[in-house]
Amino acid sequence: MRAVDIVEDAGFNAVEAVNADEALAILEARPDIALLFTDIQMPGSMDGLQLAHAVADRWPPIKIILVSGQLNLTESETPINSRFFGKPLEAAQMIAQLQEMIGKGALGLLAVNIGPLKTEPIKVDLIAESKKARLISPSQEVLTAENDSLRVLLLQAGIDAKVLLAQAGIDAKEREAADKLQKLILDELHHRIKNTLATVSAIASQSLRTATSIEHGQHAIEGRLLALGRAHDLLMQASWVSASLANIVRGATEPYDSEAAGRFSIQGPDIKITSAAVIALAMTLNELCTNTTKFGALSTPQGHIEIAWTIDAEKKRLHLSWAEKDGPSVSAPTRRSFGTRLMETLGKQLSGEVHLVYEPTGFVYALDVPLGSLEPPTG
Repeated sequence: MRAVDIVEDAGFNAVEAVNADEALAILEARPDIALLFTDIQMPGSMDGLQLAHAVADRWPPIKIILVSGQLNLTESETPINSRFFGKPLEAAQMIAQLQEMIGKGALGLLAVNIGPLKTEPIKVDLIAESKKARLISPSQEVLTAENDSLRVLLLQAGIDAKVLLAQAGIDAKEREAADKLQKLILDELHHRIKNTLATVSAIASQSLRTATSIEHGQHAIEGRLLALGRAHDLLMQASWVSASLANIVRGATEPYDSEAAGRFSIQGPDIKITSAAVIALAMTLNELCTNTTKFGALSTPQGHIEIAWTIDAEKKRLHLSWAEKDGPSVSAPTRRSFGTRLMETLGKQLSGEVHLVYEPTGFVYALDVPLGSLEPPTG
């Protein structure tokens, strides 16, 4: 409560978090946070010092104030753009520090030199400027904040930024191109990491929900995460653009065919497919392989599996089938498992149709999907 009073007396709005996890969630959702004010003895998955380093790495423009009544930190232990204060806190000193770090409230007046003999006050909405920068992206916010601060300082000093850059030998266009490339890479990395984490979270929660025992749930999660890892390996080899369908099928089935080679028959024209389709097909094939080793053709010595795909050039669709042969007699399950729902959902993500047929002679999986959902864009 004392920290909130200090922040508000300095002219800013305080957003409270009860632990480090909630603080990170707020920073993810709020683009207008200018400063982190945290006690080092903070509950959650990390303490206040660990939180400060995480925030400094991810959101460099955010200033940080660390306080503690038990520890005394050196400058080398704290992140850049941070300041440490021991308790008890002196309100006037903390207010002055806050205003020194992020300005005097949300709205301030700056005297900016417009011409040789003319001085005119200009209103600068610091929070609006910060919000505008962070809505672009976490990576772009660093550059925007730096540019905004530099622009104001140059105006105050009456310096032409273009002349300064020319004197420093910096090509503004080259820097702009490099900054745009860096932003693109960071945004793409952030997007892929979030997607992967969402996939892992779904795998863990759904696998445990349908598990009959802790051991069963553990094996299910491990198998699905290994399949996800193999799919990522394929994408890394192809620079995350596309991968070979034939390589995906072989990579998914190879771990289940190492002891008895030749139990898989694989036929079909090779095509390149997008990264999203690689993940979907790799996960689907892993479910099929897992199920057949437990209940299907690979649960018996003589069983084998035929995997084939064809392309309908006229309709621009791909037909892929998985047919189990010479295994035990199968019948439709009494309830839909997570694996079944997963395969159906992955097919729908590719705008395709999935058919699961429990023939007495063996289980059959069929996927009918438009090529537009699989092939990477040209050009």
